[in-house]
Amino acid sequence: MKAAGFAWPVRVYYEDTDAGGVVYYANYLKFMERARTEWLRALGFEQTAVLRDYGIKFAVRAIALDYLRPAWFDDQLAITVEPMEVSGSLIDIAQAVMRDAETLARGTVKIVCLNTRSFKPVRIPPPISARITTRTA
Repeated sequence: MKAAGFAWPVRVYYEDTDAGGVVYYANYLKFMERARTEWLRALGFEQTAVLRDYGIKFAVRAIALDYLRPAWFDDQLAITVEPMEVSGSLIDIAQAVMRDAETLARGTVKIVCLNTRSFKPVRIPPPISARITTRTA
């Protein structure tokens, strides 16, 4: 089931760029990770509480990212998170790095729910999967 998207604002700092003032490619992954953390927080799930209460954590299983346009020092960006499918232990997420209405990068992230002791995949707890699939903006 598809849910409404989420956007997290990011300012590009000097430390995010290379010598030419362009955002270093790996930093897009950091921006996306932060946006996913804030998305879960907005749904009411602090990651430390999820670990404590459910004995699980979420980890990236696979990622594909297309870089379309550069982001520059001091740009104001929005990093979007849109869950596309939730099933069993997996969440498929579409993400984008936006500058105003321009898409700078877009990708898909497959997140797996892991038991913290065994690090084996487990079903996403029903309260979490329910919030992910029914959240509206």
